[in-house]
Amino acid sequence: MVRKSLEFVTPDWTMPDHIQAYTTTRKGGVSPSPYDSLNLAEHVNDTHENVEKNRQLLASDLTLPASPLWLQQTHSTKVINSQDWYEGIEADAIYCNQNDHVCAIMTADCLPLLISNEAGTEIAAIHAGWRGLADGIIETTISRFQDSTDKLHVWLGPAIGPEKFEVGQDVFEAFINHSDTAQVAFQQTDNSHYLADIYQLARLRLRQLGITQMSGGDACTVTETSRFFSYRRDGETGRIVSLIWIGNK
Repeated sequence: MVRKSLEFVTPDWTMPDHIQAYTTTRKGGVSPSPYDSLNLAEHVNDTHENVEKNRQLLASDLTLPASPLWLQQTHSTKVINSQDWYEGIEADAIYCNQNDHVCAIMTADCLPLLISNEAGTEIAAIHAGWRGLADGIIETTISRFQDSTDKLHVWLGPAIGPEKFEVGQDVFEAFINHSDTAQVAFQQTDNSHYLADIYQLARLRLRQLGITQMSGGDACTVTETSRFFSYRRDGETGRIVSLIWIGNK
């Protein structure tokens, strides 16, 4: 195995070897503070040259088979097929059943989900902020899969942890209006504020779809300052990326 110079978080799942999945950290790039250093996002105020260099480092380190399919993420429930991708497309999830299409999701507190079926013939990547999660981005994405939900594995990548995700009444009601069971993911702190567990909220939605094979969901982008970017912690900051693709068998 080739030793990688960048640091990655990898799903703790058992999948066929041709399924490749990684999440970057903030380490190993060229961007200066507050984007230090492996910022992969063009839409923040980092320079184009820095982002391009960081993307080249990523491609080289992982020996990517093709350029990642970058999305313009808008906290929507729009899911695209990788075959329909074009530069600048707005979407918050991407489904794929083709070899060497590198699906990519950028985050800095929101929840990235990587999905594969057991056969390794279908994959998806989801960007789930609270709004997209409440509005059904998971359900919309899972509906694209041909395989049954009991054959799907889902990895919950690094996101804001339950001790740092303070939300208001509007967020609480958005989830409770969908299902009363969502209450278990909220800890009330005063009359109008709660600590929300975005991992638990996602797991509840996945279980309702019949998905039981889940892993991850134990990181906190806010508290793990040296590893992850966090918009809530820093405001002006970079983005990590979660990638998944179907390689050659």
